[in-house]
Amino acid sequence: MNTLVKTLHGQLLGNVAEGVHSFLGIPYAATTSGANRLRPPQPVQPWSGVRDATRYGASPPQVAPPESAGSDWDTALAGEDCLNLNVWTPDPGAAGLPVMVWIQGGAFEFGSTAAYNGRNFARDGVVCVVINWRVGADGFLDLGDGHANVGLLDQVAALEWVRGNIAAFGGDPGNVTVFGESAGAMSIGVLLSIPRAEGLFRRAILQSGAAHHVIPAETAQRIGRALAEKLRVPQTREAIAAVPVPRLLAAQAELKADLLARPDPERWGHDVAASLMPWQPAIDGEVIPRRPIDRIAAGAGAKVDVIVGTNTEDWKLFLAITGVIDKVTEHDLTSSDGIGGFPPMAVYGLPVGTALREYRSHYPGVSPGELLAAVQTDWWVRIPAIRLADAHAKTASMTSAGTYMYEFAWPAPGLGAVHGIEVPFVFDTLDKNSRLFGPLLGADPPQGLADAMHAAWVSFAATGDPGWPGYEPGSRSTMLFDTDPRVVQDPRSWERALWKGIR
Repeated sequence: MNTLVKTLHGQLLGNVAEGVHSFLGIPYAATTSGANRLRPPQPVQPWSGVRDATRYGASPPQVAPPESAGSDWDTALAGEDCLNLNVWTPDPGAAGLPVMVWIQGGAFEFGSTAAYNGRNFARDGVVCVVINWRVGADGFLDLGDGHANVGLLDQVAALEWVRGNIAAFGGDPGNVTVFGESAGAMSIGVLLSIPRAEGLFRRAILQSGAAHHVIPAETAQRIGRALAEKLRVPQTREAIAAVPVPRLLAAQAELKADLLARPDPERWGHDVAASLMPWQPAIDGEVIPRRPIDRIAAGAGAKVDVIVGTNTEDWKLFLAITGVIDKVTEHDLTSSDGIGGFPPMAVYGLPVGTALREYRSHYPGVSPGELLAAVQTDWWVRIPAIRLADAHAKTASMTSAGTYMYEFAWPAPGLGAVHGIEVPFVFDTLDKNSRLFGPLLGADPPQGLADAMHAAWVSFAATGDPGWPGYEPGSRSTMLFDTDPRVVQDPRSWERALWKGIR
């Protein structure tokens, strides 16, 4: 069955199935081709007649994901009309429904909205939006020419589209929750802090990502110059924009291979050598005035309700799926060389000897690879999540906003509670063989846990209360999502103390 809505730019034809109305591939900005190539998003042009919105739109141009991504990403639909989004709603004729906008992950290098289905949020009374945004050099090329962070500006443009159009789908533009995982959550950490996103959302959920992952402008520009050298073109936006997309993607792949082969901080900058992510948001002084965590500590985002959390063994995924976790030796942990394509432990900033003693005392009997995974998890996501919760709780105490923390602890068979494994629980898609993470869940994942986590996200979007006590520095209440969800107090106190002043 078909369904019609009228937006500010024209009419859309969608589908209705099992009481949920879906509208796919809706443009929220103009094409990124021609004069718009590698530049900030431009307004979408209105159309006449009825536009078909029954099929997914193009994904952003992107390199093929690495094996360590652990997901079956489909990059075949990539194209220049990639600034599109999908909407699922229970009733376009309704009014005042809560809105949730999903910002996908993918290391700021790959991603596709087609991997996420928001119909179960719509089933439960939420208007769910999933957005595309430019990744890789298309989104984060910085040449010092005043056009950095265009992928982040895509996200802002999508949220502006939501503000102007979501009422046509039954949603309340004043009650928008952004939620995302990995690079999507890191993006939200930036959005919480920047002036251009102020007022565009009321609540935020950050899953395995926080407000630390940005790079200095000089580092970003070093990456931009390296790409131009790979392409053998002048170091200008015009010259790089004129390069055919397949050649640009090939050069990005070559640059990433060079980084993985030799993650030298002297060459790439410390932030990129540690993260192995060359295309991150850059502190350009305009879109991103300074480090997001510092701005949040100073009060940015204080009026926004926030949930932030991680998975117990988050970064183990990447070591496990590549097989590196079983090859790490005791010598590797103290070596100054890389470890199977990953940087040495010293790059994370902890004194290696002290860190190993501390981690061994809390993880007795585990392998060297598992110790490395624990350190990586803390550096990448756990400590940034704690710092964000601490900073936000302090400033939000002067407003009516809430701060909440969670840890997802259910272990997938043979893997553990690794990166991304919570996503099908949040979307309540265990029975749908979730495209990205379904194969990791095993034969019988706990539906009760999906019911609990999905319901908490819906409750938070609707009311600001996920159903467990708020986080404050005295108790640090944390919801532990497992087969028996329960609240624990300050579960990561030793990590918090160990990393103080370092992360």
